[in-house]
Amino acid sequence: MHRLFVALRPPLDIRQQLLALMEGVENARWQEDEQLHLTLRFIGAVERPVAEDIATALGSIHGPAVTLRLHGVGCFDRKGRTTALWAGVHPHEGVAALHRKVDQALARLGLPHEGRAFHPHITLARMNSAGGPTDAFVACNAGLASAPFTLSHMLLFESTLTRDGASYEAVARYPLG
Repeated sequence: MHRLFVALRPPLDIRQQLLALMEGVENARWQEDEQLHLTLRFIGAVERPVAEDIATALGSIHGPAVTLRLHGVGCFDRKGRTTALWAGVHPHEGVAALHRKVDQALARLGLPHEGRAFHPHITLARMNSAGGPTDAFVACNAGLASAPFTLSHMLLFESTLTRDGASYEAVARYPLG
């Protein structure tokens, strides 16, 4: 089985800016540089023939390069508990259009549409039940901003779960623009 997702990878200077924020929350599992990405579509575990079909379908997607900038931070909650800290991006239109194209290409293969609303972000940390309060981190970094950056390709990643978290390997690259 191959655990796959489609993502955009920010340039090094943006990743360095994000890495510099990663402190001050007890028991947060901060992302490593290699893990920083903006997920366009999580696919999940598929058999090799389906993975090959996915790789081919993604190659048929055409769209412009996406220009974004970092825009604030926030957190995802589940049942009143913070599960992740993230950095926002803006504007959403271009990346949302690319997300729809990816989702439609995968639906043509028979994969179900993603059930949750698309919220473009870059995950900074994952939290478990022992995670500390995040309010101070969010307040301190609410004004996060960057110069615009252009993403000229999307990537198909394979994710491997380990004791220390997930490791990601880009298995295919698709130009935009």
